[in-house]
Formats: sequence, structure tokens, C-alpha cells
Amino acid sequence: MEQQVIINAAIYPGGNEQPIEKGFLRFSEQIIEVGNMEAYKEQEGEKVLDAGGRIVIPGMIDVHIHGGHGIDFMDADPEKTVELSHMLLGEGVTSFFATTMTQSHDRITEAMAAIKTAKEMGANIEGVHLEGPFINVNKAGAQYPEYICPPNIETFIKWYEASGEDIKLVTYAPELEGGREFEKVMDERGIIPSVGHSDAVRAELLESSASHATHLYNGMRGLHHREPGVAGHALLTEGLQVEIIADGVHIHPDMIDLAYRLKGAEGITLISDAMRAKGILEGESELGGQKVFVSNGEARLENGSLAGSTLTMDKAFQNIIKFTGCSIAEAVQMTSGNQAREFRLEQKGLLQAGKDADFVIMNEELEVENTYRMGISYK
Repeated sequence: MEQQVIINAAIYPGGNEQPIEKGFLRFSEQIIEVGNMEAYKEQEGEKVLDAGGRIVIPGMIDVHIHGGHGIDFMDADPEKTVELSHMLLGEGVTSFFATTMTQSHDRITEAMAAIKTAKEMGANIEGVHLEGPFINVNKAGAQYPEYICPPNIETFIKWYEASGEDIKLVTYAPELEGGREFEKVMDERGIIPSVGHSDAVRAELLESSASHATHLYNGMRGLHHREPGVAGHALLTEGLQVEIIADGVHIHPDMIDLAYRLKGAEGITLISDAMRAKGILEGESELGGQKVFVSNGEARLENGSLAGSTLTMDKAFQNIIKFTGCSIAEAVQMTSGNQAREFRLEQKGLLQAGKDADFVIMNEELEVENTYRMGISYK
């Protein structure tokens, strides 16, 4: 791959690295060098791209996405998954966890196998997020109630093997019978246990090893002055990472700001929780075998329950700054850095020599102008 260099860019490297007001980024498949323009020296034969002051950030990592643009991972269609993977580059997402839904055991097995195949075909998948069916029916939300069940270790291991041992995150209800045994199985495999679609009280969660919370506030026992619930536990527990859907629909902006004040940028993972209706503003869609109606970008079941989102990650990036007043560097941490750290994605989430050349070029309005993955331009 030819060597390229982007010059005159406002670079936000991520991690503990300070932003570079006017810098350059040299790369091929991996990043070769990042520095200030004062230290820049053009090298013979390399392609020079002048950013003209545009912003460069690490590629975003979405660890909770069900689909988009008419495609759902539960369709078990590897070619469509690869197609969606390419389209996600348009919103700055260079890596994602293909997320499944509560469905029949056979359909989940088929989805796991198809995701594995799509990854082998080149989809930008870094892992699988199993959302359900081991959840609490009282907090089903848009998950199909008929297939909700207590943890079944034998079935889970079957799915784990079908995925190519690539399940990295599991949403479950820790209060269910067999919860501690299931956590042990996940811990032994390096899988992050995430409390979600749960009706647990805090006393139950203090016995759990859950270190992540699925879509904070949504699909969980909420805050109450006599019982912190799942939401209170997630906000109070140091080191527990919380997912936020920053669309202003799933969570009121003030409650997003509350989470930011309590958890800090280091404790928040921005997600899309997008489903196949992402990319459409109006009309009928589907999620987990249930009809979904989309109006003004809001996706709801027939009973009015929210059914995933149509959020894009670049919009989440813009919104978290708008809702909390956080810095661009903190928004970078919440869209890539925390994900890379939590899931040990060693080559991702940081613009540094030796890391994969996954990055996004944004204009001053924080709109995506182009995305590079492994040094290859989306456009």
C-alpha cells in the first residue's frame, strides 16, 4: 500500500495524548508517524493530502448496533453485513460489534455463523454483542418476549463456538436463576458481562460481576429514592462502563449530562443501538420479528415502546458535546478510546505510530467528510 500523509490537520490522537492544533499524520495500512507541522518533512513518493485545518479523530467503535439501511444481523446474510459495514464508514464507524436480538435458539445460531462468515469476508467486525435472550421479561422492551429465558450455559457455548469464539459482550439480567454460574462462564472466556433488560435491585447487583451496563436508563429498573435500581448501581459503581444512546429521544439530555457528571468521559461508551430502520425517517420496519414504525427518526413498536434507534455515531459525537459541554477530546474517548481499552482492541482507538490507520476527517461542524480504515479511504 502506498504511503500517504495528511498535513495541516487538527489532530485528536485519543488516550493521554494531547490534541495537536496543526499537525500531520503519516500512514499506509498502519500509522507511521504523528506530529506537529513544525516537525514535518515531506518524503519522496508519498501522497500528500492537505486537511486545511479539518479535524482528524480515531475511527469510531460501535459496540451495540443491530443493523441499518434495511439490513439486520439477525437476517443471517453475510453479504448484506459486509455491505452495511462499508456504509457505516460514512458515519465514521471503522469497527463495530454485530449485535443480536432475543430470538429462537436456531436463529441466533444462524446469525452467529453468518456474522463469522461476514468477518472472514472483510466486514469491519471486532466482535459480537449477544443481547438476550437471558434477560428479564419484565424489562423486555423491544426484545421478543416469547424467546426470553434464564441463562443456559450449554446453549450459550454453542453460540460462542458458532461465532468463532468471538462473543465479546453479553447483555443479561444478573438477577435471574443461574446468573452467578453464567458470569463465571463469561469471565473464564474474557467476555464482558453487561447488565441490561434487568429488574434487579442494587443488593442483587453487588453480588454480580457485571462491569458494563447496556443502554443506561433504558430497559432497566430506574432510579428511585428508596432503591437505586440498575441505573443507580451503574452510576454509583466505579469502573462500571455505561452505554449511552445520545439521540435525545431514548434519554433526556439532562439525564445524559447527569451520567457525564457522575461517570466522567472515561465511564461512558457512546453507542447507536441502531436497527435496520437507520437511514429512513418515516415508514414501517422490523426488529426481532416485531413490526416497527418510524416517525421523525423515532422507531417504536406497535405498543409505543422504543425499538432501537436510527442514530448515527457521528450524530452521537455531536450530541454528547451539545448535551454535556464536553470537549472534542472527551467525545473521542467516548466513541473510540473507552471501547478499545475495555475490549482490549490493541490496534484501535488511538492515533499513534504502529496502530491501525483507522481515522475520521471532520469539518468544523463535526460532520464526517471522509473515513479511512486500515489506510483505505471510504470515498
